[in-house]
Amino acid sequence: MGDPMMATGVRYARAVSLRSDAVRLAARAVLGASRRVHSGPLPINDRGEALDAHVAALIRLAAGRPPLSSLPTGRARAEMDGFMRMTDVPRVAIPRVTDRRIDGPHGAIPIRVYVPNERAQRQPMLVWFHGGGFVIGSLDGYDRVLRHLCRHAGVVVVSVDYRLSPEARFPVAFEDSLAAARWAFASAPSLGADPSRIALGGDSAGGNLAASVAIALRDEHRRDPRAPMPRMQLLVYPATDLRRQFASHRTLGEGYLLTRDMIAWFMERYLRSKDDERDPRASPLLAADHRDLPPAWITVAGFDPLRDEGEAYAEALRASGGRVEMRYEPSLIHGFFTMGGLIPRAAECVDAAARALAAGLAT
Repeated sequence: MGDPMMATGVRYARAVSLRSDAVRLAARAVLGASRRVHSGPLPINDRGEALDAHVAALIRLAAGRPPLSSLPTGRARAEMDGFMRMTDVPRVAIPRVTDRRIDGPHGAIPIRVYVPNERAQRQPMLVWFHGGGFVIGSLDGYDRVLRHLCRHAGVVVVSVDYRLSPEARFPVAFEDSLAAARWAFASAPSLGADPSRIALGGDSAGGNLAASVAIALRDEHRRDPRAPMPRMQLLVYPATDLRRQFASHRTLGEGYLLTRDMIAWFMERYLRSKDDERDPRASPLLAADHRDLPPAWITVAGFDPLRDEGEAYAEALRASGGRVEMRYEPSLIHGFFTMGGLIPRAAECVDAAARALAAGLAT
C-alpha cells in the first residue's frame, strides 16, 4: 500500500503549476507528513550510508514526473527551473540586483549582478556558473540560492548565463565562462568589488566550468603575473571527468533523480564527439597540472553519481600542493544545493558555503 498522504501530494503537485507558491507549501506539507508516517528502511548507498528521510520523500514526490531526458529541450529547461523554485531556499531581498549583457567571444552573455551593500567598496565577489548538464539551468533558476549567498557571505555575486547545448556545443560554454570571469575581474571596481578577492564557483556542470576557468586563469597568470588570479574556488558536486568512468556512476546511477541515462542525454547534447571527453577544458581532472590553483571548498553527496570524481578532483588538488576543504554529505543527492527550502541538511550546507566564502575572501 502506498502512502495516501504522499499520493494526495503528488496529485496536487501535478495539478498546480510548479511556479505557484502553493506547490512549494504543499510539498513541504507532504514531506513533513511522509516523515511522520515513514516506515521501513531508507535506501543505503555503496558505502553503507542511509539516504536522508527528507530526500527520500522528495524522490517519491517527484517519481510521477517524466524524466527531463524524455522532454523537448525547452520544456526540460522550464521544468527544471520550476522544480528549483519549489525546492530552493526562500527568496531574500538584496539591495541591488541588475541584469545586463556583456561582450563574449560568441556574442552577448547575459549576467545578473547581486550587490549586498550599495555604499561599500572593495567587497569580495563570487562569479557563479550554474549547473544543469550544460543543457538546462538559468539565471532565474539559481536566483534564490545566490541571493542567500550574497546576503549571508556578504559578497557581490555575478551569475553567468553561458550558452547552453545543443544550440552551442563544447567548448562554447567554457569560452563564455572564461570571458565572463575576465570581465568580472576588470569590472570589479565599478561593481563595488575587490578584484583581489574573487572566487569562482558553481554546481555540477557549473562546478566543471569554475574549475576549468580557474585552470585557464592560472595558466594566463603564469605567462603574465599581472593577469588576475581567483582567491578561491567553491565547487559544489562538480563534474570533473566527462568520461564517466568512476564507480559511483554505476553504483548510484539509478533512483536518485540524476541518473546515468540523464547524464548520457546531457553529454550527447554538449560534446561534439567522444574525443571532447578527454579535453582538459571539458574534464578538468585530466589537466596536465593542478599546481598553483586557488584554495578550494568542495562538497559532494553520498548518493550522487558524480561523487567519486568530485573526491578525485579534491585529491588531485591536494596532491599538487593545493589547499582543499572537503565537505561530504553522506545522506544527500545530486542537486541538493538548490533544495534547501525542503531539505534541512541541504540548507545547512548552503550556509556552510556562505561561511566558507566569507572566510576565504576575508581581507
